[in-house]
Amino acid sequence: MIADLINNRPMPRANQAVRSKGLNRVFAAAVVNRQFCDMLLKDPQEALRKGYLGETFALTPEENALIASTRADTLSDLARKVYGAFSGTD
Repeated sequence: MIADLINNRPMPRANQAVRSKGLNRVFAAAVVNRQFCDMLLKDPQEALRKGYLGETFALTPEENALIASTRADTLSDLARKVYGAFSGTD
């Protein structure tokens, strides 16, 4: 699956709905907390490892790898790149 993301192949729709719940929680946490947002942009692996308010994120290994390997200067740019990779539009 990670190869599909790297090669910009869209994921099957059934998997997209399940995957987006964990991703949505990551981005929601970043929207409401500037400190978490900054960490997500600067050190995504650490941000995902620490979680937000004591809760970790239910991400697949592919989602984790994608966020950890995606570089962005802003939250909107990160979201565009991550969701674009899953939809095959980025």
